[in-house]
Amino acid sequence: MRELIFYCQGEQADLATDALMQAGALSASVEDADLDTPEEQPIYGEPGSDAASHAWQVSRVLALLADGVDPSQVMQQAQQLVAFTLDADWQTREVPDQDWVRLTQSQFGPIAVGNRLLIVPSWHHAEKTAAETETDRVTLSLDPGLAFGTGSHPTTHLCLQWLASEMPQDAQLLDYGCGSGILAIAARLFGAGQTWAVDIDEQAVESTQYNATVNAVTLSAALPDGLPDGQFDVVVANILSNPLKVLAPMLSKRVKPGGSLVLSGVLERQAEEVAAFYAPWVNLTIWQSLDGWVCLAGQLETEPTP
Repeated sequence: MRELIFYCQGEQADLATDALMQAGALSASVEDADLDTPEEQPIYGEPGSDAASHAWQVSRVLALLADGVDPSQVMQQAQQLVAFTLDADWQTREVPDQDWVRLTQSQFGPIAVGNRLLIVPSWHHAEKTAAETETDRVTLSLDPGLAFGTGSHPTTHLCLQWLASEMPQDAQLLDYGCGSGILAIAARLFGAGQTWAVDIDEQAVESTQYNATVNAVTLSAALPDGLPDGQFDVVVANILSNPLKVLAPMLSKRVKPGGSLVLSGVLERQAEEVAAFYAPWVNLTIWQSLDGWVCLAGQLETEPTP
């Protein structure tokens, strides 16, 4: 196999990768042209923000080509699909034959969360068995997939740690923005009662249902319109700050008096602003922080205001 490499302006990168895929590339990806240098730029995008403002100034585009595919023909076809001029100084490099499935799997090993949970991909059966027999950890089987949430991100860790240490037994729980369902499934494994997992993405709902079955737990997964009326002992949402602010009235009113609201997906510098949106209903404070991210939590003492 060969990898085709060229450079483009950051805001053009997504269109370039789409064009390469249509032109016959097996895969296409984008990285910072200054990757691994002092000029490397971390970028963070959120729903509702301008995608162009969260692009690198210059991007390196990489496309994997099957044996026998002419890179010049791929570039020519891709050029016909975009309105800007693609880099004429593109180059290729040989990619050694590998077992790509095994290589990808090797990048995802078991993930320990605190001292109560071990998240184990399905291809690590030995580690799962050892954890179940030799430790007191709860094991959660989860493979990386199309729905967000493998347990590797700090925000997921923070929510899982809250559930492991703070969630009351038999609590009725709502996981809003469930992704892979990892929080809802972990809550059930930790002893939660009736649990709902909700996401705006139908694929996330399907992934949650599948992962719940794999882990032999019962929960209800649905799109927002499928969530029945009612309140919960615990409402957890691991999304991002912009949607969390928009959802403040709805999420707050889903918490029972005396119940807990747990939010993550919030950077430390965003914590005060997000908490202010929830102040009419619940006093949120930073429960814990990790790698620049925070988990906000608070208990609803009285009925939310209408």
